[in-house]
This record gives sequence, structure tokens and C-alpha cells, in this order.
Amino acid sequence: MTTSNQNLPPKDDDEKPLLSVSNLTTSFRRGDQWVPVVRDVSFHINPREVIAIVGESGSGKSVTSLSIMRLIPERAGKIEGSIRLGPHDMLGISQEQIQKVRGNDVAMIFQEPMTSLNPVMTVGAQIAESLMIHKGMTHGTAIDEAVRLLEKVRVPAARQRVNNFPHEFSGGMRQRVMIAIALACRPMLLIADEPTTALDVTIQAQVLELIKDLQRDEEMSVLFITHDMGVVAEIADRTIVMYDGRIVEQGDTRTILTAPQEGYTKSLLASVPRLGSMSGIAQPMRFPVVDRVNGAVDTPRQVEDTVRTDGDPILDVRNLTKRFDIKGGLLNHTSGRIHAVENVSFNLRAGETLALVGESGCGKSTTGRLLTRLVEPTSGAITLDGEDIMAARGRALAPVRQKIQMIFQDPFASLNPRLKVGQAIAEPLYIHKRAGSAEAMDIARQLLEQVGLQADMAGRFPHEFSGGQRQRICVARALALRPKVIVADEAVSALDVSVKAQVINLMLDLQQQMGLAYLFISHDMAAVERLSHRVAVMYLGEIIEIGPRQAVFSDPRHSYTRKLLDAVPVPDPDRLKARRAVDVSEIRTPLHGPDYRPPVRQYEEVSPGHFVQIEES
Repeated sequence: MTTSNQNLPPKDDDEKPLLSVSNLTTSFRRGDQWVPVVRDVSFHINPREVIAIVGESGSGKSVTSLSIMRLIPERAGKIEGSIRLGPHDMLGISQEQIQKVRGNDVAMIFQEPMTSLNPVMTVGAQIAESLMIHKGMTHGTAIDEAVRLLEKVRVPAARQRVNNFPHEFSGGMRQRVMIAIALACRPMLLIADEPTTALDVTIQAQVLELIKDLQRDEEMSVLFITHDMGVVAEIADRTIVMYDGRIVEQGDTRTILTAPQEGYTKSLLASVPRLGSMSGIAQPMRFPVVDRVNGAVDTPRQVEDTVRTDGDPILDVRNLTKRFDIKGGLLNHTSGRIHAVENVSFNLRAGETLALVGESGCGKSTTGRLLTRLVEPTSGAITLDGEDIMAARGRALAPVRQKIQMIFQDPFASLNPRLKVGQAIAEPLYIHKRAGSAEAMDIARQLLEQVGLQADMAGRFPHEFSGGQRQRICVARALALRPKVIVADEAVSALDVSVKAQVINLMLDLQQQMGLAYLFISHDMAAVERLSHRVAVMYLGEIIEIGPRQAVFSDPRHSYTRKLLDAVPVPDPDRLKARRAVDVSEIRTPLHGPDYRPPVRQYEEVSPGHFVQIEES
């Protein structure tokens, strides 16, 4: 492996590194012992340079950044080695001094802006706070500067929105506010810890372009932490690859992308779904399986065509609509309605995967919950295995839910932390009286083996598993009742790229073995291209384009579909640090007045089975 303490030469012989990290080891106390989680890490960042640290969860990326900021609690953690930021010895200065350095010379953007922002302070007050502490500005002057910063990060109507609270902003706009706070004092170094992981591809593209523009304008250095090699290609001059707390490879980003030396780096690159990789291939394909030790790649085999093109669909949805009333006033009148799902129609056959894609707020998840009757539809028709399920209520829903199951995005939140996983998988069998206690546990153990885990893991609790293993457990639980349809709601969005590949491969294998029909809800267009037979694109509660995967991806006809595809980051060295024209507007609101009547939409069949909503001129 590439030695972790071998620094690359600075760009200019006369220019000293802005940040130098040497032999960094960070340990956490476990009982009476110190357990190292970052081991002997060394690297440097030059002035005006963007460095990416990549690796999966648990590799030590975030702990490295927290160590640089001195944000590891002294009672729980121990930082050893050397960290120098400009003139500052970050491990040698006092707590009082480090507080003056943080925010002033080095600032950090965290992954989840909603947990980083104070919910009871306006965004303007939160930006102004840093300016008043570090720059000694008056409150009025600091607020004026906060407006300028919000304008700089492209928040529309900044003068009005400076008085808004965090919950009044979208996810992408909240991340812009976090960037404004970080830039308030014009730091020398900006640390961005997974700032785009939770964002949709279009918002992610906006934030990446914004960081590139600000890095150029402010001439600052950036340490960008991510597990997405596509993002690395968009932003980084040099790349550091971490695994198990150590640096396994580092070098020029183009070299890392085109000629990786280490098996783990090869596995990360091979696990990233590349948009366009399925061109000319009719059926979904497994992801390549990469050996992390030596990087050997098994050629992915094509999944056999098991899709029925004749007969009735297993699921048929017609004109499905869901509107949420907004109440207000003294008499609690309906003041408006959110048109979450509007006149949606599609069908799904056994052994087929229909992907439902779009940005957050477009109605994808609500559609999935309507199909499983977790949310009550306003109108429409749902036929499951030949039966109309719209009229089912109470106990009549039990047989419906045996045929259609759901896998949620967050596997940890989906599992009862007090139940062992064997009990969690067996629970649906008890509830639906499909098996007795002993038989249900036997089935649970068999299902664990079917999803690639060991039968004896049934006796463990959810917290004893990794994120990918927990999602496999959720898949096993969904299979317990032998359903015919599975709704996978962002089921792999929170997973690292290699774990995501493993779970998707598992779903494809199970589909082939059991003839399962999947409604795969996602905003990850590259993963969707790999595993779907057909694709439906949603925008503001409506399906605006639907058709065979190959037709939609190779010949997108709606402007919104093209926008989604253009925003996908890919690990392509030819796109390294390239400037892109990005639409910076926020998604339009689905909130309308109580008397609003949506227009009747017209669709055009542009090729067999490929329908596109005719756009308004």
C-alpha cells in the first residue's frame, strides 16, 4: 500500500503547505483502553488547493477532519501527532486560542445542516453571530454582511430570507446557509464533511458548483470529505483514499481515477454506477464484484430475462391522487392543499423493476406509501394481483400487506432496537398467523442466509450490525410473507457505494429467484439505470416521463429528465474540475389554494411504451 507518511511535493517550491498533518493518530476510550480509529495519517494541503478524502463509513475520514478542528472531546478521545494550520500548532494551542482559530482561519460544513443549525435562531442571526465574535462587528453591520453572504451563496431574496428560520428553507438552501456561516470570516481552509450526501443530484450539482466558485473567488483551500468518487472527479486536485483508519493511496486525482494502484481504490471506483454504462443492454445487470485485497474484478453477468410481457400486471395504478389539507385560522379552515401525488398511473408485472425517480418533494415516497396503504389516497384506483385494494379497511388490509411489502431508507430506524433481528424478521409471520413461534424463527434463520448473512445472527440486536447488514435484514423481513411486490423507498441511498452495490446485487438475485416485482424509489439516476426495466420520472407530484429504461436514458425527451441526467456526477477524469451550467432555482412548490384545479395533462408516445408529458410553452 502507498505509505501514509509520504507527502506529495507542493505545487510551488516557494509555497509552504497551508495545512500539514503528520503521523496523526486519534484514539477513543473503550473501558480502560485507548482504541485507535485513525492511524498514522500524514498529508498536506497547499494554498488554493482542493483535496478530497474518500472512503466508506468507518474509514476514519470524519474523525480526521474533527481532529484537525480539535472537536474530539478530550475526555473521550486522544489526538497524537502533528497538525499545523498556517502559523498555528493545532494540537499545542489552548482551548481559548483554538476557539479563535475555528471559524476565523478554518471553518467546517457538516453533512446534515438541519442538525447543525439552531432551530430557534434566524439564519441571519446565526451568520451574524460568527462575525460579531471573530470580527467585532455590531449587530446591524453583521446582519448587512449576512445578507451579502446569502446573496453570495445564491439564496434568492436574501434581504427578506435573512429573517427566516432554518425549517423555512429546503435542504439545499439550508446547506447554502451553512456555507455562508463557514465563509463569514473568510477562512484560509474550508472543511466540507459529506456536504452533498443527503441531497438530490440537482441540488448536489448546485452545491458543488457553488463551492468551486467560492474556492476560486476567495482563494481558499478546501478539504472535501466524501465516499462518492463521482463527486471527487468534480472538485478535487488531489485525492486521499482511506480504509480502516489508514491512508491506502494518495495522488493526483486524474491518476487515482485512471490508474489506481490499490485494490480498495479499485473497488470504490468499480462500485460507482456510471451513467451510460447500460447503453445497448436490454436487461438489468449486477454490479461488478471487486476483491478489496487485490482489486480483481469479476465480470458482471447479465440477469436473465424473467419479465412477463403478456398477461395482466401484478400491480395496476390508475389516476392515483393524494392531497394534504393545510388548516389555519380561528375556525381551522382549509387554507391550502399540498398536491403531493396528482393523477399518477402505471403498472408493474411480476419479475419487473419500475424505478420512480425525481427530487425530494416530488411525491415518490408518498406514492409508495399510498400503494402499501400506509397513507390513505384521496382518489384513484389500485389493483393488486387482480383485486381492488382501495376499499380495504382495518383487518381487510392484512391480506393486502402480505402481497406488498416496503423497505425503507433508514434500516436502523426501521428496526426495533429492543428486538433481536430474528424476532424482527419472524414478527410478520406471527402477526399474520402464517407460522408458530418455533417455525417462524426457523424461517427467519433461513431468510438471513438467503440475504447473505449467517443463521446464528438471528440472536443479535440491530446495533450489532453495519448499515449494509441492517438493510439486508430489512430485505429479509420484507420477504418473510413471500410478497409479490416490494416497494423499495430510497433503500440504498444512505449506503456507501460498495455496500450499495452488494444490496442491489442481492435484490436482483432475489428477483430472479422469486419473480419479485420492485417499485424502486430513488433519486440516484446511475443506480436506477443499472437495475431497472422501466423508469418513471416524477416532478411536483406528476409523472412527466415514463418508458423502458433504455429509451428514457438514451433519449430523454422532457427538459426535467435531461436536467436530472445532466446533474449526475461521474468518476470521469475528462470532467475533472470542469465548469458546468447549473440551474440554481429552487424546486417549485406543490402547495396551492383550496380552489386550485390542476390542468389536464396531455402525453405523447414518442416510441413504443415511452410516454412524455407535453410541456407548457
